[in-house]
Parts: sequence; C-alpha cells; structure tokens
Amino acid sequence: MSTNIVKEETTSKKASNDLFESPDFYQIDDLLTEEHKLIRGSIRDFVKKEISPYIEEWCQNNHFPSEIVKKFGDIGAFGPTVPTEYGGGGLDYISYGLIMQEIERGDSGMRSTASVQGSLVMYPIYKFGSEEQRNKFLPKLASGEFLGCFGLTEPDHGSNPSGMVTNFKDMGDHYLLNGAKMWISNSPECDIAVVWAKNEEGRIHGLIVERGMEGFSTPETHNKWSLRASCTGELVFDNVKVPKENLLPGKSGLGAPMMCLDSARYGIAWGAIGAAMDCYDSARRYATERQQFGKPIGSFQLQQKKLSEMLTEITKAQLLNWKLGKMMDEGKATTAQISMAKRNSVETALNIAREARQMHGGMGITGEYSMMRHMMNLESVVTYEGTHDIHLLILGAEITGIPAFK
Repeated sequence: MSTNIVKEETTSKKASNDLFESPDFYQIDDLLTEEHKLIRGSIRDFVKKEISPYIEEWCQNNHFPSEIVKKFGDIGAFGPTVPTEYGGGGLDYISYGLIMQEIERGDSGMRSTASVQGSLVMYPIYKFGSEEQRNKFLPKLASGEFLGCFGLTEPDHGSNPSGMVTNFKDMGDHYLLNGAKMWISNSPECDIAVVWAKNEEGRIHGLIVERGMEGFSTPETHNKWSLRASCTGELVFDNVKVPKENLLPGKSGLGAPMMCLDSARYGIAWGAIGAAMDCYDSARRYATERQQFGKPIGSFQLQQKKLSEMLTEITKAQLLNWKLGKMMDEGKATTAQISMAKRNSVETALNIAREARQMHGGMGITGEYSMMRHMMNLESVVTYEGTHDIHLLILGAEITGIPAFK
C-alpha cells in the first residue's frame, strides 16, 4: 500500500470522527434567515473537511497551515461585512457571527486568523482608509492573497494602549516609524500590518506597513501552549520609511483602534460559543457511549447535571449573541454591550471545556478529543482583545459612570 493511500485513509478516518451536531434547545434557528442557515452550513462543511481532519496534528506540531489563508478567502471568511465592491461579502453581522462560531468550533486559532483579517485589518482600511487604500488592499485581503495583522499591543502597554511608545515622525516625503508591538496574531506570515502609533504631537494614527519595507521585521513567538495552530509574533520597526499615502486618513485617536476591537470582540462572542458547542456535543455523545458500573455514565445524576448546565449556558449565550447581532446591524450596539457578550461567551466556553474534559476522564487530555485543545486556546481568548477583568471594568464604568482604570 502506498504512503499516499495510507495518508488518505487516515485522513478519511479522522474526518469521519467530526460528528458535530449543533445544540438549539430554544429553536433559535427560527430567528435566522434561510441565507443565515446556508452560510452557516457551508462554513460547517468547510470546517469538517478542511480543519477537523488536521487540526490536532497542526496543534501538536505548533504548525500554522499557511494554505488555509487562501481557502478562507475562497469561502468568504475574510471581511464578510465589507461591501462586495471591495471583495467582501456584503453580509450582515449575524452572518459574520455565525461564520466565526463555526470556525472556532473547529479551532480558536483558525478563528483568530480569520477575525484578525476581517475585523482588525480590513475593517480599519474600509472604515478609515482612503479610496485608493481600499482598492489597493481590500480585494487582496478578502481573497486571501494577502494576510494582514493588527499592531496595537506593546511589551509594556497591553490593557493601557494609550501609553504606547511606538511613534512616527514627518520627514517631509515620508514618515519614519520606530517601536515594537507584541502578541500579534498573523504577524510572522503577514503581508501588511495596520499599525497604531503616535505622531510628534502624541496623537494616535493608523499606518499600513508593508512586508519588505526596510527596517520592518516580524519575529515569531515560540513555545506557546495555546493557539498553537495560529502564528503569533512581534512587529519591530527600526527607522521604517512609511509612504505618506499609507496613513489612514479617516480617523485618529485611540477611538479608532477601539472601534476595530469592538468588531473583533463581537466575533469572539460568537466564536467562543462555537468552541463551547463542540465540547458540549462531544461530552453528550461520550456520556451515552462510555460504560461504567454496567451502564452509560450519562445515566448518573452528576453527569446529567453537567450536561444540563452546559446546555443552559450555551442557550443563554446564543440568545445574547443573536440580540447583539441585531443591534450591530442597526448600529446601536455599544462597547459595553459587546464587552458583556465577549466576556460571557469566553467564561461560558472555558467552564464547559473544563467540565467536558472531566467527563471524558483520562481520554479528555488526548488529541482524540477536542476539549483540552479548546481549553488551552481559550486561555488566550480570555486574555486578548480585552482581558476578562478589563471587560468587567468596562461594564462597571457603564453602570456607575466611574471608570476604575483611569
């Protein structure tokens, strides 16, 4: 038997193990349009074919599958809310949420790749960029020809991005950019980076930095226990000459990158529940198959309690996310409302992943099941794009009118 045939048979066996069935206890599908369901179905099929058979191997080997970028572009996972004239999908925010939910059901690192591209790279170029910038970059980002990253977090400024030290100076015919960014998804493989830096007056602006510009490097971050199928790194700027036409002209100040983060956090709210659904579905199936004391473990009260609580929390989050999606479409969603959903979804997913892992016993720590991988991934998701505690404080400021972090 040839090596290729063995590989095909192994892949086929792994693919057949993805038996995921989405929970819908409150018939939330009735709130979706036929287009929503079609989009969700196509992404779910994509995940079962292109991600599920390989994700455990990618994570075990700390490998980012660069070929997935073009595949994401082909299925419309990049910039689904960006207008079609720029290569986007022209879809609503419910559709965007469903896409993120299905991809993260496969893996959080894969969702990070897609959501960074759409919400943190394409969104600011579309929202704050010039027409020339939109036409130059957005179609290539949407198709997956280009991969982008978002440079805000710095080694000494994470939850306090206003303290950034990355800066640029006006040199007449170009800007001179210096500084560094850290914990940047997609950076080692990026073609462009949307970088936030202070001008000589201390005002924050966005600049598009392109691969190949002298003095621009993207060292990779190694030895991660989390998001191992996603590439993470730094952005280092050593007297980088950035053309003046690469400055985003539409908005300056910290509010600009915060708007981008609102869009990304919205996608995380849906995505994390995708991971929770995957863990719940595996636990539900395992509980009916695993025999102990002469009967399925699902017949024991404690196991039923765990499953009941998982389903309840997933259902609550589904309804919260759907309502938030409607408000996003209407332009009414606030930063605090998005923070609530992001925080709730990630906490829910982490709790469900941990309970599901326990239900699987020792098998739960192996790559035969997805819970341990989801658990490790979610430890990054609970921190990035606003830590768990910072989102609490955003809500606290909304409730009391008193910001605790200033």
